[in-house]
Amino acid sequence: MPKYYEEKEEDGRACSGIREDFKACLLQHDCVVKEGKMPSQCLKEGHCKALQTSFFECKRSMLDTRSRFRGRKGY
Repeated sequence: MPKYYEEKEEDGRACSGIREDFKACLLQHDCVVKEGKMPSQCLKEGHCKALQTSFFECKRSMLDTRSRFRGRKGY
């Protein structure tokens, strides 16, 4: 679910909403906060898998030639 902030700069990059939520999910997860592991290690363990898949699908849709008709996936 996207997070909206009133005093936030606009990020014009593609998939910025998913990127922001994915980053927040990893950095606030117990794996990083309590156990002190790197976010890349937590990804390998399978944390925030749904957002990782959504981010991948959004980035892949940028390369898909059919996306000019359908639009990019994600928010």
